[in-house]
Amino acid sequence: MSHRPSSGLAAVSSALLAMNRQMEVRDVLKTIVASARELLDAEYAALGVPDDHGGFAQFVVDGVSDAQWHAIGPLPRQHGILAAMLHRAEPERLADVRKDPRFEGWPEAHPEMSDFIGLPVRDGDETLAALFLANKGCPKPDGSCGFTSQDEELLALLAQHAAIALTNARLYERSRELTIAEERSRLAHELHDAVSQKLFSLRLTAQAAAALVDRDPARAKGELQQVAALAAEAADELRAAVVELRPAALDEDGLVHTLRTQIQVLDRAHTARVTFDGTGVRALPASQEEALLRVAQEALHNALRHSGADRVTVALTRTGPGGARLTVTDDGKGFEPSTVRSAGRHLGLVSMRDRAAGVGGTLTVTSAPGRGTTIEMEVPGG
Repeated sequence: MSHRPSSGLAAVSSALLAMNRQMEVRDVLKTIVASARELLDAEYAALGVPDDHGGFAQFVVDGVSDAQWHAIGPLPRQHGILAAMLHRAEPERLADVRKDPRFEGWPEAHPEMSDFIGLPVRDGDETLAALFLANKGCPKPDGSCGFTSQDEELLALLAQHAAIALTNARLYERSRELTIAEERSRLAHELHDAVSQKLFSLRLTAQAAAALVDRDPARAKGELQQVAALAAEAADELRAAVVELRPAALDEDGLVHTLRTQIQVLDRAHTARVTFDGTGVRALPASQEEALLRVAQEALHNALRHSGADRVTVALTRTGPGGARLTVTDDGKGFEPSTVRSAGRHLGLVSMRDRAAGVGGTLTVTSAPGRGTTIEMEVPGG
């Protein structure tokens, strides 16, 4: 059936909301296709993202079962009516696609299609994708079939917003890739510095022990004890690095569960007692959750490697309408706040402050020699 203007606008509004809830490119593509098919009451819908080699990098369908899609075979090439959508700025509406001179036939398992509408999804002069729909629900009240000029207008409006949603999703994925690359680069640098130094010392100490075995067994024994201590420290370094390199799984598990899991691993891996309390905290914006997680990891790293603490406590509490406060406290040796400028680079305080500021939060460091250290990060509500 055809859509009245009011119902059409309501459907477009629902489609736009659905697209803007998605952040992954693949999910945005699926939502665009499903929304277009529902909006125009079509039996089939598809969306193709072109590659740079004359084919489609991605091709998403709606209305075709998994078994049908598997039987159809490889992704379509950019030819015929599909190619037209990648090189035209305007929609293409056909009463019967099979009668168009550009039509080149379907694969054997392809469903039969007649009436057709397609248009490019564009960002300026760039074609991001091409959207195709076929087999309009019919008959309409006048007994006819096929897509209408109103359908064309609604689809064009949907395509404009689909371009925005798709561009935003691509920027989000690119930003996340850069963040992951930066984190891995930092971790690789830290791992190389810390573990390679330990292994170098371990090798020299083992060589010294071997040279002393015959002429000074007592000193050799002492050197071997040092070998054992260095090996234990190297193992701790590796465990800490592995914990931080594991995917945070924030999207699936949330900040509280992710922190609790990582702290349980650290508690088992280190002699210090490490505990966590995160009751009553609701989900936060993704950027805030990631920043809080990274600050917690950095603070725990400092406490377990440098402070000599027997106990480290981590707490995540709710503040005000939607805000949160992270507190990491250790009972270690602490440091003099007046030396924070020189100690800042060593303890990663500059990085932690940058992370807090990047999500509109604040970072407070409280410490004194012999009285432990408390690192507190607070983020506002959205």
